Amino acid sequence: MRLFSLVGPHPLFSLLSFYATLKAYTIAQQHFPETASNNGVGNAFRHALWCCFIMMYCCKISSPQKALDFCKRLTDMHEELFPNEPLETKMDLHNNKIGMDYFMELLPGIHRQFFEKGFFIDALIKKTHNAKVLENLDDDFGNDLIYLENKLL
Repeated sequence: MRLFSLVGPHPLFSLLSFYATLKAYTIAQQHFPETASNNGVGNAFRHALWCCFIMMYCCKISSPQKALDFCKRLTDMHEELFPNEPLETKMDLHNNKIGMDYFMELLPGIHRQFFEKGFFIDALIKKTHNAKVLENLDDDFGNDLIYLENKLL
């Protein structure tokens, strides 16, 4: 019911978010085949890219603020509906925020209609080179991607 309360009023956002999910997963698998589906650096990349893509697609049909609000609600709800261990949840929410923040950081310099996937992929891959290992719930890594496994594949 909670999921319907989010996606029901926003059917286009929902479809675009589903498409963003598929694209982010496919690209993450290409770049990080060993870690895109577990708690490694590829997963960190995938979550940030996922949020960038949701924002990019939704901004093409609505305002950046509405896209941001929907993206945050959707990705937070995803973590609530599919619960993980506390460190995994913290990692996913943090990396989601990195993606949303990165999109909003680029927004003033690029009209939202002209965003392309390539704007995010290379920059987020570079961020994986400085990704940090999350070990405690109290850890705070600011604007760095975080992951749980000590793999950088």
